[in-house]
Amino acid sequence: MTQTTADSPARRQRAQIKERTLRTDPWWRYPLITFIIFMAFLVYATWAIFDTSYFMAPYHAPFASPCLATSCPEGARLFGFAPFGDWYTLPPGLLILGLPAGFRFTCYYYRKAYYRGFWLSPPACAVNEPHKKYTGESRFPLILQNVHRYFFYAAIVVGLILAYDAVKALIEKPDGLGTWILIVNAILINLYSLSCHSCRHITAGRLNHFSKHPVRYRAWNVVSKLNAKHQELALVSMFSVMGADLYVRLVAKGIIAFSFA
Repeated sequence: MTQTTADSPARRQRAQIKERTLRTDPWWRYPLITFIIFMAFLVYATWAIFDTSYFMAPYHAPFASPCLATSCPEGARLFGFAPFGDWYTLPPGLLILGLPAGFRFTCYYYRKAYYRGFWLSPPACAVNEPHKKYTGESRFPLILQNVHRYFFYAAIVVGLILAYDAVKALIEKPDGLGTWILIVNAILINLYSLSCHSCRHITAGRLNHFSKHPVRYRAWNVVSKLNAKHQELALVSMFSVMGADLYVRLVAKGIIAFSFA
């Protein structure tokens, strides 16, 4: 019997498999469903950004909150302030679009999802990808994924603003269906942000001795449990923010009666 060593040509060559994959299960479902869901979300978000029916007191559509210009409807401005003044007349969503969008696009779960669903890199485990070269996230533009931890801080601010909108609606219209839709959405958005890997690292990821930092250790345990559900929270919060946004716009357009909203 001929023995192969670590330096022999037989050991250095990879297995030559002509088939793209030897998997017999429907592996293509995940990338296909991911592509359909994400495309639907992107199409809706694009429409919502330019739709002007985003406020019906006390309801504020999440995709247009906060509203920071004097062109915003009365009651829609964050704490009554309009730092962008009169000169800004474009849709308010364009001002804050990059913050939650940047957080989601650089999120570890979303990277996996759209790498597979849109770029087919790879489309599934043990399935050969169509790209000839692979550079990972070491070059432009994917090296920008490293700013994810900074988008986390912005996402926390946006989440708190959505929570403020929900509490404001609860005070002004506690029996409204839209109020509870906004509350559920705010909870899911903030849970998604807190379940982020960056949040787990910031909480206590750099500590060498947990025993010396008991409070941070307890917080780390809580965030770790949320982190285990990060994928589920990422998807559920995506549907909740889209559903809450659409609901408010339907109320503002008069399609849903405000008296029952």
